[in-house]
Amino acid sequence: MSLILEAGILPRELVRLDAKVADKADAIAQLAALLVADGCVKPGFAASMERREAASNTYLGKGIAIPHGMAEDRDLILRDGIAVLQVRDGVEWNAGQRANLVVAIAARSDAHIGILRRLTRLMQDEPRIAMLAATDDTGAIVEALSGEQAIAAEAAEPAADFAQNFDWTCDYPNGLHARPATEWAETARRFAARIRVRNGDEMADARNMISLLQLGLKAGDSLTVSAEGADAADALSTLRVVITGLSAREKADAAKAEEKRNAAAMLGGWTGPENGDVVEGVAASPGLAIGRLHHLEAGPIVVPDQPTDLASAADRLHNALARAREQLGALADDTARRLGESDSAIFLAQSELLNDPQLVTLASQKLVEGHGLAWSWHQAVQETAQQLVNIGNPVLAGRAVDLRDVGQRVLALIDPALAKPAPAEVPQDAILIADDLTPTDTATMDADRVAGLVTAQGGPTSHTAILARTLGLPAVVGAGAALSRLVDGAPAIIDGNSGRLYLNPTEADLASARGWIADEETKRARAAEARALPAKTRDGHEVQIGANINLAEQAAFALEQGAEGVGLMRTEFLFLERGDSPTEEDQYRAYSAMARAMGDRPLVIRALDIGGDKQVSYLDLPREENPFLGVRGARLLLRRPELLVPQVRALYRAAKDGAQIQVMFPMITSVAELLALRETCEQIRAELEAPDVPLGIMIEVPSAALLADQLAKHADFFSIGTNDLTQYALAIDRQNPVLAPEADSLHPAVLKLIELTVRGAHAHGRWVGVCGGIAGDAFGAALLTGLGVDELSMTPRDIPAVKERIRNADLPALQALAQRALAARDAAAVRALAAELPLAEVRA
Repeated sequence: MSLILEAGILPRELVRLDAKVADKADAIAQLAALLVADGCVKPGFAASMERREAASNTYLGKGIAIPHGMAEDRDLILRDGIAVLQVRDGVEWNAGQRANLVVAIAARSDAHIGILRRLTRLMQDEPRIAMLAATDDTGAIVEALSGEQAIAAEAAEPAADFAQNFDWTCDYPNGLHARPATEWAETARRFAARIRVRNGDEMADARNMISLLQLGLKAGDSLTVSAEGADAADALSTLRVVITGLSAREKADAAKAEEKRNAAAMLGGWTGPENGDVVEGVAASPGLAIGRLHHLEAGPIVVPDQPTDLASAADRLHNALARAREQLGALADDTARRLGESDSAIFLAQSELLNDPQLVTLASQKLVEGHGLAWSWHQAVQETAQQLVNIGNPVLAGRAVDLRDVGQRVLALIDPALAKPAPAEVPQDAILIADDLTPTDTATMDADRVAGLVTAQGGPTSHTAILARTLGLPAVVGAGAALSRLVDGAPAIIDGNSGRLYLNPTEADLASARGWIADEETKRARAAEARALPAKTRDGHEVQIGANINLAEQAAFALEQGAEGVGLMRTEFLFLERGDSPTEEDQYRAYSAMARAMGDRPLVIRALDIGGDKQVSYLDLPREENPFLGVRGARLLLRRPELLVPQVRALYRAAKDGAQIQVMFPMITSVAELLALRETCEQIRAELEAPDVPLGIMIEVPSAALLADQLAKHADFFSIGTNDLTQYALAIDRQNPVLAPEADSLHPAVLKLIELTVRGAHAHGRWVGVCGGIAGDAFGAALLTGLGVDELSMTPRDIPAVKERIRNADLPALQALAQRALAARDAAAVRALAAELPLAEVRA
């Protein structure tokens, strides 16, 4: 994030010409005094800048130094500002480095990119730098620096609590890992107060995820959270709500994991040979498979050091980081829909790693030294990752793997030629051996040819584990250096239940494994038969069940789980996972591929829903104070025909080829919007001589629910997005970490809007689906069925439980339950109904 220097942020009195300084320490003291006198910082900022100098080099090069404070000392900054010393004779900054312009930065946001973008332009102009080092015109320096500014990274804090504090005993079953630590840090950064987290003699900066992880908090550990500053009380009360509020989720996730382990144990794991050649690892995905070893090696990426134009380098880095964050957000969103929130949070934690300002500092320094952008970024990532590895903490070592992964993502965005090459085609029934797997690997893997996955690094929440669970492949992670000695083509047995790879199995071992696999396939076949049964109540009322997926290759897994079609294909992933807008041809191929994968089953494709929490930098959307209430969904499509027309053309071309698709438009708030979109669709359909395609709308805002009767006259179907509908009905930003637990879609107000929508649609013979979060909750699905919803679309893994719940209920009982829920006082009262009849007799 960059901070534009507004009028007054660099007043003339904060520029000292021909300053006389004894040494670097004196220069820092003078600059701090200027900032204090102007009300930018508190007196302790000088000490913070000194600590920064001890932690890292702030000399950029060509006579410019940028001293700044520690990240955890941001509470010392009262408002953004900079101060400048012009030292005509120069001051030794470090050995061999002499600074003539010393620019002290006080900024409360991470803006290293901003200072790089401004100063690198300045540093291209060496005559101008020389002029500034000698000028008698204060205005010249003010003008040259009227750009952007930055701050830097973290360091250790003394183990002492601030006066305002609270104690807490960690009750997260798995301790403080990356996902909750990310939420702690995001919450802490919303406040100016200094916030410390102490465990014994260890202290962490609450704003920094890596610092929090270094505490190594385990279940049962006691800690103290303390704060100092004007908003310290608010910060502590908010952080307490977030920390304790996460307990329920962490316990639920642990309980689900335990259920999976118990289920695997009840199946009876395969007993491997006692004296065989075994590679031990960590169980990541259950299952047993026989195959032949195949190393998945793309080889090390050689990043050439090609000096670049400094003026454009910072812009390119800024854009690459922005795009990487967008991609990681898309991956998190996609994984949440396919696997659930727990697994998706790893991508948000990865995105948090890109917020470490030390990365940009290191890259900036290497750029100024004359190195190329790609090389500078790559080196900064590798050096930072190695620092994490050297600490010797396994949790931090895992974050090093993530850092290298996101670093590679940014590298590919800086220069597509440096993208990780796709691996060669793997042999049939391959047990893939890799150092680790990334999201790039997932997109290029031919899952039909892979029997299992084994990696040297990673853990149960690594990308390998997420991928394996998605594909239903046995996986072992964290197997270490032993994998390097394995020979391609050798037979092996992988046991994802025990976390073992059995090498050189005997015929007896193979026969035993084949027998166990055959038994499991028989059990899976029985389970598949049950999943394939319709969601029909005991008295014959049937609800259609769809899956929320985005890519054609996800269809097979969804169908295996019992999906009867796709209730939501979100097309924004075609935009989020690339650096430019997909062409009409790109979109046509994607829609056609999904249609082929689904055959004659229902396929509902949602038009582009960009805006709100989904931003695409290359579309140059205007910045909005509240994007959720701004130009998003249908509002954007109606204002940007260059986005709407190619997409609609691609959809109708696919339909003309025989694709059985239905199209729905997001964020409809009025009849006029719907009519305008229908008019465009009809013009394009007639032009292409394509068949009619059912055109529906998303019910996501209260106005659409209230106008359901009128909208149903012009829409062929409705699909309710309960996540957004809840957000708008309850006035709770679903990304707000404090209020998120209260954004419950089972709130009676939300349920009443759903009932109103169903009534309006059915009055005109239209069907109503729900593709939001509660559709995949067994109890929520039962309530929706009672409210008259015709179709439920969800994460594929949620389908079996939802079908089972509906099959074991009677419609009148569900309708009575729904009426009781509508009359409840709040969401908690609604959820309490889950323990009462008629669902007490239901087998979930």
